[in-house]
Amino acid sequence: MDITIHQLHCFDAVVTEGSFQAAADRIGRTQPSVSAAVKNLEGQLGFDLLDRSGYRVTLTDDGRAFHIHARLILLQVGALKDHARQLAIGEETELDIVIGDLCPLPQTLSLLRRFFDGCPGTRLNLHFEALSGPWERLLDGEADLILHHIDKADPRYEFRDLFAVKLLPVVAPGFLRFPLSGTITPEQMRDYVQCIIRDSARHSASHSYFVVDGARSWTVSDQLMKRELILQGMGWGHMPRYLIEQDLAAGRLVSIAGAHLQGGDAEIVAARRRQAAHGPIANQLWQYIEEQAQAFAEAVL
Repeated sequence: MDITIHQLHCFDAVVTEGSFQAAADRIGRTQPSVSAAVKNLEGQLGFDLLDRSGYRVTLTDDGRAFHIHARLILLQVGALKDHARQLAIGEETELDIVIGDLCPLPQTLSLLRRFFDGCPGTRLNLHFEALSGPWERLLDGEADLILHHIDKADPRYEFRDLFAVKLLPVVAPGFLRFPLSGTITPEQMRDYVQCIIRDSARHSASHSYFVVDGARSWTVSDQLMKRELILQGMGWGHMPRYLIEQDLAAGRLVSIAGAHLQGGDAEIVAARRRQAAHGPIANQLWQYIEEQAQAFAEAVL
C-alpha cells in the first residue's frame, strides 16, 4: 500500500468542502484529478471513504475514522514543511513589525531599539496601523509581528500577553452643556461630535468601537491627534488611560465614565502567525519579548 500525501490532501479537501469541484478549487487542481486521487486511495484501502449518493458527499463510518488519522498526518507534514522553511531562511535581513494604535510609542520603541541594537544585520521596518489594520497586515503575510489586541480564540495567532489598556470616555472641561455625572447616556452624547480612529485596513471589514449611533463624528488616524482634538474641545471620545493620565490629573480632560458609558479594556499582545515560518532573528525577538513582558507592562502602567 503506497498512500501519498497528495491523496490525503485531496480526500481532506473533499471532506472539508463537501464536493469534488469545491475541493479542486480550494487546492488548485482539476475536479477529475481530485476525484481520481480519492478513488485510487479507496482502492488501495479496500473500503469506501465517501458516500456519494447525496447532493453533498459525506463520510462513511470507515471514512470518518480514517479522516481523523489523515488529518493528524497532514498537520505533521505541514509542521515539517514549516520547520524546513525555517532552516532554509537563515538570519533575516529585515523584519516587518506593526505597532497598533493603542500601543504607547515611547515604551514600545524603546523595547524594540534595545533588541535591534544587538542585531545590526537585520533592518527593522516599522508600520503603524489602527483597529483591524494590524490583523490584516499580519494575516496577509506583510508583517512578521504585531503589537496590538487580537481575538485570542483565533487559532491563526500565536501570542504573548503584554499589558491591558483601560479606555475612558473623556471631554474637555466646559464641552458639555449639561452637568457632569455618572449617569450620562449615549443618547445625551448624540448631539456632540465624537472623535473616532479611522480603520487603516485596506480590504478587510472595518471595525469601530464605542461609536454612538446617529452622532456626528470626526475621524483621525492616531490617538495623539484624537487626544489633541478632544483637548481643544472639538469633540469627545474614548482614550487610553495611560495617554491622558496627566491630562486628567491637571483637569485638562474629564472622564464621563459611568453606568452607561463604561469605557472598556483592550489586552495588548505580541502576536505572529502560528503556521508561518519564523527565522532565527524573529524567534530571538519572540523570546526577548516574552522575557521583557513584565518589565514592559510596568513601564507602561
